[in-house]
Amino acid sequence: MPFTEHLAELRKRILLSLGVLLFFFVLSFNYSEEIFSLLMMPMKKTVAVIKEPPYIVLAPSRIKNQNLVFLGPAEAFWMHLKISLISGLILSLPVIFFQLWKFVSPGLLPKERKYVMPFVISASGLFFAGAFFCFIIVLPFAMNFLLTYKTENLVPMISVGKYIDFCLKFILAFGAIFELPLIILFLSRIGIVRPETLARHRKYAILGAFVIAAILTPTPDAFNQTLMAVPIILLYEIGILVSRIFVRRKNG
Repeated sequence: MPFTEHLAELRKRILLSLGVLLFFFVLSFNYSEEIFSLLMMPMKKTVAVIKEPPYIVLAPSRIKNQNLVFLGPAEAFWMHLKISLISGLILSLPVIFFQLWKFVSPGLLPKERKYVMPFVISASGLFFAGAFFCFIIVLPFAMNFLLTYKTENLVPMISVGKYIDFCLKFILAFGAIFELPLIILFLSRIGIVRPETLARHRKYAILGAFVIAAILTPTPDAFNQTLMAVPIILLYEIGILVSRIFVRRKNG
């Protein structure tokens, strides 16, 4: 297509995505109080390891003061807007991924266009898996460690804006990094990278994982960076394994 038609197609896909995002934003805003109550779970629960199945459970939190405060007249209102926007974005992801595929599909071969649904399902599923992993495992562990480590003589007093920013940034970051196996698979399928090359440069990937974690984590401490860097390294290894399987099938 001519360049102007590409721009028109891109505009169409963006407008459709924004329309869906606006719909889910309004829907989420009507339930922002319930979503906020759900986001309070990392303050009230912590990860505990037991000797019997399922081995990892959520136990009552050790945090002394679980109440949040707001420090400005509009802070609580903006908190509800942030929650609604991010919730709407997450709910819109399947449609956004579909519009992304529809935009790039004219440049693909006919046999490659049939992967639209596997792409949408896998991309959305990986993001949801990363967000769920962060919410259930990482955030409760991080909150209970940060707010109880050497704080016997201190009482935490956290503003609702800071708390929601911390949680939402972590959830979005983990959702994004869980897309890593899909990205590696895509790059391997089109021949930009090879699984053997990725395996050979594993040490650079480990270094890169900590650099990415340092950029994405909302706090500068090494503890939270490690919580993110370790899953990145594991996802990198999963991406290598999956790409080896699919590249072997393609060559076979």
